Amino acid sequence: MILVDTSVLIDLFKGISNGPTNQMREVLTHDIPFGITSVIYQEVLQGAKSEKEYALLKDYLSCQRFFHPQDPVKTYEDAARIYFRCRKKGVTIRSTIDCLIAQIALDQNLLLLHNDKDFDAIAPIVKLRLYNR
Repeated sequence: MILVDTSVLIDLFKGISNGPTNQMREVLTHDIPFGITSVIYQEVLQGAKSEKEYALLKDYLSCQRFFHPQDPVKTYEDAARIYFRCRKKGVTIRSTIDCLIAQIALDQNLLLLHNDKDFDAIAPIVKLRLYNR
């Protein structure tokens, strides 16, 4: 199962062609199961340029599979631990939301499809599995 990050969805919706968007097109073409998190949903929606675009994004994304934190407190604690562990290794993560997304992927044994350097930095420190085809 694949968790698709905001970074891929935004590029995909803009028609950008790069490694991650090409991988996402393969996921869609081959009906490979994927989903998003609530915070990814929020991030994509808040980037809408118009009411029409907002409605289109909402209609499409609200029908997708959602992965939620397994524990309403521990998941956030563990996400903070990711940030802490990275910092101790000399790696500064730019977005705490990325730590939460990574933790949800870890908790649910998901492969993460992304286009964000933060996840490349997090992955070896916490054994985050990235989707590479």
